[in-house]
Amino acid sequence: MTQREQEILRLIENDPMIAQQTIADRLGITRSSVAVHISNLTKKGYIAGKGYVLRPASYAIVVGGVNVDIGGRSFAPLKAEDSNPGKVSVSMGGVGRNIAHNLSLMGVDVRMLTAFGDDAHGQEVTASSARAGIDLSHALKLSGESTSTYLYLTDEKGEMALAVSDMEICSRITPEYLAENLSLLQNAQVVVVDANIPAESLRYLADNCSRPLFVDPVSTAKAEKLRPILSRIHTLKPNRMEAELLSGIPIHSREDAQTAAKALLKMGVKRVFLSMGSEGMLAATEEESHLLRNLPGNMVNTTGCGDACMAALVWAWLEEKDIRETALAGLAAGAIAMESPQTINPNMSAEALTERMYL
Repeated sequence: MTQREQEILRLIENDPMIAQQTIADRLGITRSSVAVHISNLTKKGYIAGKGYVLRPASYAIVVGGVNVDIGGRSFAPLKAEDSNPGKVSVSMGGVGRNIAHNLSLMGVDVRMLTAFGDDAHGQEVTASSARAGIDLSHALKLSGESTSTYLYLTDEKGEMALAVSDMEICSRITPEYLAENLSLLQNAQVVVVDANIPAESLRYLADNCSRPLFVDPVSTAKAEKLRPILSRIHTLKPNRMEAELLSGIPIHSREDAQTAAKALLKMGVKRVFLSMGSEGMLAATEEESHLLRNLPGNMVNTTGCGDACMAALVWAWLEEKDIRETALAGLAAGAIAMESPQTINPNMSAEALTERMYL
C-alpha cells in the first residue's frame, strides 16, 4: 500500500461515508486521483464494496495512557526518609503506550487512541511514537493541557518500591471521542484497553465495539472499573491482587488461583492470564488451564514487564497460537523485558519471543 493510499484509507476508516471530493480537499489532490486510489484499494481488498465497507485490517488498536516516565534506581538498598544515591532516567511510558511500543517491535501495525498535551513532554510523545512505529494520527493533542507523568522508584535490584501516577488527562478519552473513531475500532483485528481510561469509556467500548477486547486492569484501584464489563472481555491479564479483587477469591495457593480464574470465566471473561509473580502464570479458558513457570532471564528492571506480557498475548492471538503457547509468549516477553534497564527492551521482536518460548 502506498503512502497516499494509507492516508486515504485512514480518512475512510474514520468516516466510511466521506465524499471523494472531501478526501481530495483534505489531502490537496484532485478528485480523479482519489477515485483512482480508491479503485486500487478495492482491487487490493482493503475496501470490500460500495459505501467504503472496510475489511477487518491487520492492525491493532490500543486505547489507553501515554505519559513520561521518570524513574530512579538506588545503587544500594533503599533507606526510607533519606536521600538514596542512584541513577535517574526519563523515558516515554504509560501502560497503553508501552503495550503499543512492544507490539510495534513484534511487527504488529499498531494505532493508539489516547490524549496528551501540547507541552514539551507532548512533543516528545509525538516524536518518540513516530520513531517507535506507533500511529498517533487519531490521538487527541490538547492545547494548554499537561502530558501525564509517572514517577517511580526501584531498589538496587530493579524491583519497584513506590510510584506516583498523574494520569488526569486520560479523563479526556471520553465515549464521545471513542464514538468519533468507532469505524477505526471496528475495522481493527483486536482492541487493547488499559483501565486508565474513564469507566464510562470502558463501558462504551464494551457496548459498541465488536472486536475482541484485551484488557489490562493496571492496578487494584483501576480494576474496579472493569467489574460491570467482565462479560464483554475477551482476554483479561490481572496480577494476583487484581484477580482477588475482581473474583472475590483470596489467592494464597495455586489452587486458589485456579478457583479465582474459574470465577472470572463464569462472569463471562473468555480467557484469563493470571500473573503469579515468581510462580509464573496461570492461563485459563472454560476448556483448559495451564500453570506455567517463569522463563529464564537476567533481571535488570521489572518496570514494564507486565506491559510487554500483554503485548505478547495480543501478538500470540494474532498469530493464532493456542492458550498454552500464548501464555509462553507472555512469559517470554516478560523475561526479555526485564533484561533491559529501559522500560522497553529494544531487543524485543517476534523472533526473540519465539526463540525464548521454546528454550
